[in-house]
Amino acid sequence: MCVYMHPYLIPQGTNPKLVCRKVEFQSLLMEAKMVVGVETVVPAEKSEVSVATRTPTTLFSNSVVDLARGDPILYEPYWKKMGDRCKMIISADELMSYFSNSVNLCWFLMSELDRAIRRLHHVVGNAVVDDDRFIIVGNGSTQIFHALLYALSSPDQPEPISVIAAAPFYSSYPMETEFLRSRLYKWAGDANRFDEDQAYIEVVTSPNNPDGSIRGTVVNREGGKCIHDLAYYWPQYTTITRKADHDVMLFTFSKATGHAGSRIGLKLKPYFYSWAIVKDKAIASKMVTFIEVSSIGVSKESQLRASTILGVIADDCQNPKLKEVNFFKHGRRLMSNRWKKLREVVMKSNGVLSLPEYPQGYCKFTGKYTDSNPAFAWLRCKEGLNCEDVLREECGIMTRGGTSFGVEATYTRVSMLCSDAEFNFMLERLSAFNGTLNGN
Repeated sequence: MCVYMHPYLIPQGTNPKLVCRKVEFQSLLMEAKMVVGVETVVPAEKSEVSVATRTPTTLFSNSVVDLARGDPILYEPYWKKMGDRCKMIISADELMSYFSNSVNLCWFLMSELDRAIRRLHHVVGNAVVDDDRFIIVGNGSTQIFHALLYALSSPDQPEPISVIAAAPFYSSYPMETEFLRSRLYKWAGDANRFDEDQAYIEVVTSPNNPDGSIRGTVVNREGGKCIHDLAYYWPQYTTITRKADHDVMLFTFSKATGHAGSRIGLKLKPYFYSWAIVKDKAIASKMVTFIEVSSIGVSKESQLRASTILGVIADDCQNPKLKEVNFFKHGRRLMSNRWKKLREVVMKSNGVLSLPEYPQGYCKFTGKYTDSNPAFAWLRCKEGLNCEDVLREECGIMTRGGTSFGVEATYTRVSMLCSDAEFNFMLERLSAFNGTLNGN
């Protein structure tokens, strides 16, 4: 099909001309006949997600690639090669009690998972997990985040405490903060613009989602409290420069290992576990109360699965005779290779697209100077363009636009954690897009 090239796609100094395109992605998207990037390509009204296994994605020339989410399925081939090393067998008479450790403050945290979390942090060197720190586990980062907001706020305050984060901030923070319509806290937007003389909770994500930058607190006022979200502070994404030692730190199982879901029980509810490392016992206790009331703890089956996987990773990292690379080295190679390929394609866009640059740093885990390879590409289009719309309409690539992260629409977030098929498809689409820019 032949369509006229949009004016903003024409290189400077070139006259508008007719360009033939193989697929009219805009019409395809409007018709929305296919769902792609979740499982396999199926009619939208019959789309289902497999209960037991994820079917490999099938992509066609007119497929729409969904890279708006951060589903970390790029690690599937690695774990498939691990065979039975992470296999578990649980008898019917095991794990029947509500309690995992009745003498522990976090009574639903299994000792196996507590030890596995502390051990992995020691091995990687990305967080202080001394015995005086409390490990609180929850059903995903959303529950942990809500538990922290509850623990850091007070019912005695005359007004809800303000929750802020520096833009671009994680797109789910506003929705998660406002979802319960709590009288304890409220979303107050960009930390850079916060000028109220009152108590606040600042959320610091480092490396940041969406742009991969290393961050610290912005406001730094008396009466302020801080949540440090370190979900991406792992060696495959960034340099490990020090052991993080904050009052409250949040980590997530899904981004550390790639295991974003464990289907448990008849409800088929996916759990991807997160944990917080907390210094203050009172805050840790309030978090436990929140999780106790909202879900009566955390599934023991998934805790055992998580502890087994974390243990295997730690074993491999400490095994000098390991023939294959450990998980983090494998992940770093994958991410580094993807970033190299994406940068090569973006450089050929005549300045229409650009990516941020990240400084090298000395990584204490690898013992080398390394680059950062964030989980998301923070792609920018030239001034005046809506980057999310450009990628969707011209390339058939679904992303999450900058306005969702509190910044202008010239930015969009692209997941780097997708399958190889989806990532290669994205590169092909962007290369074809570059071809139209260059008049080919």
